[in-house]
Amino acid sequence: MLLKIILGCLAVLSLGLMLWQWWAAWRFPLHRRVSAASFFPAVTLLKPLKGCDQMTEDCLRSWLAQEYPGQVQTLFGVADADDPVCLLVRRLLKQFADADAQLVVCGPPRGANLKVSKLVELDRLARNELIIISDADVKVPPDFLANIVAPLQEEGVGLVNCFYRLANSSTLAMRWEALATNADFWSQVLQARSLKLDFALGAVMATRRRQLLEIGGFEALADCLADDYQLGRRIARRGYRIELSPLVVECCSAPVGWGAAWKHQLRWARTIRVSLPGPYFFSILSNPTIWPLFYVAVNPTAPALLLGLACWLVRMAAAVDLQARLEPGPRGTGHSPQSAVHSPQSAVDDQRFGGWNGVLGGWVALLKDVLQAAIWLLAFTGNSIEWRSRKMRLRRDGSIIAE
Repeated sequence: MLLKIILGCLAVLSLGLMLWQWWAAWRFPLHRRVSAASFFPAVTLLKPLKGCDQMTEDCLRSWLAQEYPGQVQTLFGVADADDPVCLLVRRLLKQFADADAQLVVCGPPRGANLKVSKLVELDRLARNELIIISDADVKVPPDFLANIVAPLQEEGVGLVNCFYRLANSSTLAMRWEALATNADFWSQVLQARSLKLDFALGAVMATRRRQLLEIGGFEALADCLADDYQLGRRIARRGYRIELSPLVVECCSAPVGWGAAWKHQLRWARTIRVSLPGPYFFSILSNPTIWPLFYVAVNPTAPALLLGLACWLVRMAAAVDLQARLEPGPRGTGHSPQSAVHSPQSAVDDQRFGGWNGVLGGWVALLKDVLQAAIWLLAFTGNSIEWRSRKMRLRRDGSIIAE
């Protein structure tokens, strides 16, 4: 009887947390743009690169084609002059000959985080006070720069970041990851922000040079796995606000299978477990699929089944709605055609998977919750991760060392 009561309470709690998460997402003005931008400071864009795929050119081109009246210095950084991405960058630099952009071959690694090592080198060549850091696989709309820098007009804002969506999910494994990001992650971030948890999302981050200097520069992050989290956290600790831009960018990557997707999710889970141990431990309470499932299993009665069905239906409806809201253009809340960076491949994949963002997406959300519970458990069973084919060990302070 005690077990039934506990599991019944956990089922109700998970439903309440799901509704809170959904409500937090609905309150956020997603896709809203600056109506009359007048703040166009000179910025330096830092783009650490490694390798390329069929989506890389479109992603990098979107940055060079920005409709931004201010000065933009773009620095592409690679660790090896023979990296295949170098040919792509050089071709783009010829096409955008008027752009203030260059390819930089960086020196030896300065820490375990090879991305941050490149940022250390690139930052030394930056000429402007405003610094924007972006991952290689990020594709942005033409007015993105004007919108991401707007909050930095306020001196109290120390860093601006934004949500991202996985856009070209061409395999079932990638669709599972996309649901975890496009339906759950962004709404969970808003839920965490309502609890005053300050951190940054690494797809795009905009800050000032003086904030970087106050935290010790990129050198201070050279051994951190979650460099984005640490950057936002350390700037927030200096008394600055971390702002979320309403704009959403797309992350586009080459197709991967279940093995790579599982390793990525496990690395992400262990990273969050080290960065936010308390919140991550209790995050299992917000799983609205497994707790009702356990409750029905130990108490197979009509009231228990009705509660379970209520939880699962809310979960499915929330997953479908949250995915749709994150999409640009008519399918999300960003109705302007100019705002759409949605790739044609995504539309093809939606048809191929039978309307993934519809009923099928709702059912897969339940499967995703079951798999996520397994990943949550595995996050506490070890500290080994695999990152870009490198086996690393995660330490308690969030730093990494090679195994």
